[in-house]
Formats: sequence, C-alpha cells, structure tokens
Amino acid sequence: MDDETLLERIAIQDQSALNALYDRYSQVIYSLIYRIVGVKEEAEEIILDVFLQVWRTAHCYNPHQAQVNSWLFMIARSRALDRLRRQSRQQRTTLMLQQTQMPLDLSSPPEAYILGEETHQNLQNALAQLPPEQRQAVELAYYYGLSHTQIAVRLGVPPGTIKSRIRMALQKMRQAFHIAPEQ
Repeated sequence: MDDETLLERIAIQDQSALNALYDRYSQVIYSLIYRIVGVKEEAEEIILDVFLQVWRTAHCYNPHQAQVNSWLFMIARSRALDRLRRQSRQQRTTLMLQQTQMPLDLSSPPEAYILGEETHQNLQNALAQLPPEQRQAVELAYYYGLSHTQIAVRLGVPPGTIKSRIRMALQKMRQAFHIAPEQ
C-alpha cells in the first residue's frame, strides 16, 4: 500500500495503517531526530510525538504540497527543534557543546531515505556547489538545528553574516532545483 493511501486510512482512524506507516519510516525518522537532539531518550519521546501528530492531523495532509515522506520529515524536524528550544539554557549549552564534537559527515543522512536517492543526490550536488562558508551555515542550521545566533557564536562571525550566507545559499539551491523564489 502506498504512503498516500496509508494516510487516507489513518485519517479515518485506521490503527493498522498507522502501524504500517510507523514500520516504514520510524528508523529513518528516529535517526534524523537523534541527529538533532543528540539524546536517545529525547529522540524516542519525539518519535512518538511525531506519529501521534500524524494520527491527529492525517486529514490535513495535502498531496499537492508535499510527498508523505517529506511531510513526515518536516514534522520530525519541527518537533525535534521545538524540543531543543524548550530546554533550559544550561541543557541547550550542553547539547551545543555535544554537537560541536559531532563531525559534519553527511555520508549517510536520513534524508537520503526520505527524499529518495535521486533527490538526495541532487541535494548533495546543490550543496557541493555552494561556497564552503554558505554550505557550513546551511548544514549547521538544517542538519544540526542550530539557530543563526548559535551558528554565529560557533563560527565567530556576526549573526547578520550567517543570515546572509543562509539566504544566499537557499537562493542558489532554489535555482539548482528550479524552484521559484519565496515572496
């Protein structure tokens, strides 16, 4: 059964459809969440929140706006970043220090499974074409969930510079993917 059909069934409260979607995506989503929060217990809680949100909001899914896997990816990323933002300043500092120790090795990112190999390869190609400082800012923001301020502190540059780097990088990536600029 395809993903859209599963979501249609989840929208009418079919538990077996939710189980099937969970079985299909839980490992890759867990990997993404863990990569962002860096704490096993937190990642386990967040993945349950993600699928609870899917259960509650499946009726809102619009296949014309995103593929199911992309929709799940965005829910997971949002939930993980929300969790980071809610933590105390001390906990955020500890996580940031842990993330500083994490290498920027993107050889097997979870989005490769979510986006599909071809789209993932296109994404990697677009990232590779960016100047190193833009690529680093994008990776820290999107893969590690750091805010512009956190990135600025980590790289020792003003927050405005980080914002500019990310904005320019996203413009170049939109061009690479032939996506119209945001208004």
